[in-house]
Amino acid sequence: MITVSGRSVCSGVSFGPVFVFSREESTIKRHHIESSDDEIARFEAARKQAIDELGTLYRKAINEVGEANAMIFQIHQMMLEDLDYIEAIKNIITDQLINAETAVGQTCDNFVQMFRAMDDSYMRERSADVKDVSERLIKILSGRDNGAIISDKPVIVVADDLVPSETVQFDKSKILAFVTESGATNSHTSILARMMNIPAVIGAKGVLNKDFHGKQAIIDGSEGILYIDPDEATVKKMTEKKKDIENRAKALECLKGLKSITKDGYQIELCANITNVLDIESVIKNDAEGIGLFRSEFLYLENVNYPSEETQFGAYKEVLSRMQGKRVVIRTLDIGADKNAAYFHMPQEGNPALGIRAVRICIRQKDIFKTQLRALYRASVFGRLAIMFPMIASEWEVLKILEIIDEVKKELTAEKVEFSDNIELGCMIETPSAAVISDILSKHLDFFSIGTNDLTQYTLAADRQNPDIGEFYDIRHISVLRLIDTVIKNAHKNNTWVGICGEASSDEELIELFLAMGIDELSVTPSAVLSVRKKITETSVSEIKDNVLGRYLNF
Repeated sequence: MITVSGRSVCSGVSFGPVFVFSREESTIKRHHIESSDDEIARFEAARKQAIDELGTLYRKAINEVGEANAMIFQIHQMMLEDLDYIEAIKNIITDQLINAETAVGQTCDNFVQMFRAMDDSYMRERSADVKDVSERLIKILSGRDNGAIISDKPVIVVADDLVPSETVQFDKSKILAFVTESGATNSHTSILARMMNIPAVIGAKGVLNKDFHGKQAIIDGSEGILYIDPDEATVKKMTEKKKDIENRAKALECLKGLKSITKDGYQIELCANITNVLDIESVIKNDAEGIGLFRSEFLYLENVNYPSEETQFGAYKEVLSRMQGKRVVIRTLDIGADKNAAYFHMPQEGNPALGIRAVRICIRQKDIFKTQLRALYRASVFGRLAIMFPMIASEWEVLKILEIIDEVKKELTAEKVEFSDNIELGCMIETPSAAVISDILSKHLDFFSIGTNDLTQYTLAADRQNPDIGEFYDIRHISVLRLIDTVIKNAHKNNTWVGICGEASSDEELIELFLAMGIDELSVTPSAVLSVRKKITETSVSEIKDNVLGRYLNF
């Protein structure tokens, strides 16, 4: 038995043969050309063919993963229209009198290095898109075929990594799991695995071995392990684990269609957090009662330029339409700190977590904010929309936002563009100042959503991204919990509802505390919805209230 370990992306256990996904070797033979004009014409023909192919992939992807996620192929088309990219290739052909394949390869290497040198992890991962586009051009120029999964039975796909054009072309019914040697948690492979809800492991060094092809294997997604030619003991252990997972899932299935109500009749709204439209399948499958946090920044982080109003409108419309009248809370742009897009040209800051981020960018760059608000208001007629503003610290920020919203509504009205009159407006409670003045903020807003991760970070002055902080970052710290309690009390005085969308919302022990405090909504990862509902239905608030509040808040 051979064991290969990596990092878990999606849990679960699958049994099946290994399919080592390999592409034709990308060896490019450099050779001298006589006419740069003829070679540039050959390049232009290949570029046009690549744009056409990407258009076909875009149309296929719309049917499979929705418009918002299919737009990656539009982004690839845009890359092929990028003047810097085109001119770089043409200049190499002209100056060095070499073939187009070599010029594309050199340009690709230069652009990949540029992306990989960026600070933001999302932008570094976009280097895979540059490689995908360039590889498509090289294949067309050299007459090579694309790789594919050729199998008459489901397989565990092993690869170095997978790019969007490959994952869209796969026959999803033939895929049991993904294991990649490289990749990242936000790579296209990872996103696809979560959408399909199949086990996936990334960073499995040494897994790309042709000798593994066809061998029987077991993947343990939760532990990030692939067993090649497993022995009897491992087969028995993994069979029991798979059965246990299936039994627990079946036990939770009976909770679908039920409200999230405690034993003594206290009902809360149990929603899901999502990063992009792909996650909606999991939201519906796990019977969430709405979306409590849609992180809109993915539209910015996965783009090479500011997403247009139409691009954003398409994404918001799809989410609202597919949720069929259930509330969808969309958080406005939350760029900054650990999430940056190069085209924002953010200034270098000594402490970006305390700098120009989120709503501070929106207030300073009103045109960007208004573009998003216009798209949101236009999409509001397709469902039940709530808009949430991140990183609020002062009342004047909320008043400024409401002023900008009035401008947008007047513009849309003048243009005779329809929008809903029943949009709820709220803000994230992430800063201690917002929590302390929540009684003031609640007079202007319909709801709050408490981001426990950032609230803990800012309250305890402990960087949540720093792995060495350890016990200094404590979400159960009495100061954090007392702030949450204060927010709920202040909000309810003004009939403002309160949700929790941070990591603590799926902590079963803290759920009891939040119920005792009187929380109105919890928003968790889609896969945690049913287990959290189980905890809620097993809890009696009247029985635990005094004991739990006293234990945590020292009241």
